[in-house]
Amino acid sequence: MPDSGMAGLVKHQGDAMKTIRASRQKHALRGLWLIEMAVVVLSVLGAARLRYLNDLSAFDSFVGGILPRALLVALCVTGSMLAFGLYQAYVRHRKIDFLLRLSVSFMFGGVALLVIYYAVPQTYIGRGVLALALSIGFCAILLVRLLVLHLSAATMLKQRVLIYGAGEKANLINTRLRRKSDRQSFNILGFVPVPNQPIVVDDELLINSGETISQIAERMDVDEIVIAPDERRGGMPMEQMLVCVQQGVLVTDLSSFFEREAGMVQLSIADPSWLVFSGEFDYSTPRRLTKRFFDLLAAIALLVVSWPAMLLVALAVRLESPGPVLYRQTRVGEHGRHFEMVKFRSMRVDAESDGKAVWAQQNDDRTTRVGKFIRKTRLDELPQLFLVLKGEMSFVGPRPERPQFVEMLNNEVRYYGVRHSVKPGLTGWAQLRYPYGASVRDANEKLKFDLFYVKNHGLLFDLMIMLQTVEVVLFGRGAR
Repeated sequence: MPDSGMAGLVKHQGDAMKTIRASRQKHALRGLWLIEMAVVVLSVLGAARLRYLNDLSAFDSFVGGILPRALLVALCVTGSMLAFGLYQAYVRHRKIDFLLRLSVSFMFGGVALLVIYYAVPQTYIGRGVLALALSIGFCAILLVRLLVLHLSAATMLKQRVLIYGAGEKANLINTRLRRKSDRQSFNILGFVPVPNQPIVVDDELLINSGETISQIAERMDVDEIVIAPDERRGGMPMEQMLVCVQQGVLVTDLSSFFEREAGMVQLSIADPSWLVFSGEFDYSTPRRLTKRFFDLLAAIALLVVSWPAMLLVALAVRLESPGPVLYRQTRVGEHGRHFEMVKFRSMRVDAESDGKAVWAQQNDDRTTRVGKFIRKTRLDELPQLFLVLKGEMSFVGPRPERPQFVEMLNNEVRYYGVRHSVKPGLTGWAQLRYPYGASVRDANEKLKFDLFYVKNHGLLFDLMIMLQTVEVVLFGRGAR
């Protein structure tokens, strides 16, 4: 069989295995959510039993219709946990970061429940039961997560990964995914050098047994082989790879491995053919319609809630400094089309008196006192909701840049123009994963996450990003 046909067959079977792997990740997260839903429901029942410990008749009366109300508590708590990134496959949390997120999740879940109880009194479970349930649920979910962390840290439960390649590209795994938290789902067994190609990986990580790749995979009980040679022409044992695939070993290229494990596109190794044949760019009519419906629903809902804040911000901007309340600026949108973005003015009127576009910097002295607050809290961006209604922006997408910067970045950053294949957004994957960008290097790093979004965007992904934006606003991450 010709190499091209063999490569196509290996890719086809490898793609099927990759789909199964992604499905396993989703099922694992869904299973964790169901377990924690059950934990919170049981916490409500346990709290009711403690609350009415000395009054069994009152307890029997209380638990008669408790299940729907307990499910409501569980939905509010786990929904808040979702908003703070605790059901996300691509993010690793430090212990203190996890405790903070979990604490704030329960706090906001409790606030949401109080609002619901006020609106629908029939769902109320009582202050004592609610306080006990949230306390018990917090401790119980903390124990569940510690158990999950312990199990995921067990080598026997990790994906056993073999790297085919030992050069510059293969060594990116050691330099970019070197932390323990980066390797929670896989264990690197070693690197197999490619004949006649340079070796950069440390000697102790090499596998030089003289065996074929399929023999090594069988002997070491490999779950996945990551293809990472510096040069593919003439260095790919496709028939051996096909044997591995037929034995149930997942064969993945390095770009897909980084995309899956780090939630980004590694620009230095992503080639055009990988982007073209990934099959993950969804611009179909159903996707466009669902995204537009999502944008309209989210924008209208936020406008209904935020219009009093918008009036207060407009008044504060007007009182602090002379000049217009709104700031208008040309930005680059979908397919490179220009549009006029509108924000509440946060800088002095003469911020760019010389007419040259300048990136905002940390502690920028051009920012007014009111401006610092509204930029930190993202209140300055609320007028953009009208652009979402108009259809020039989306609620979720890459942040729009100014034409001067786009022209420069198109020349200096590989694939930068690909981010314009979707509408720009108020919030996005890159804003959640990387701080504010104010240089070509920052733009290059943010593009890794923008391309991941462009390739993988969907309704559930948009909803997750929107919910996690709540955390960004509350903690002021990424604002300048």
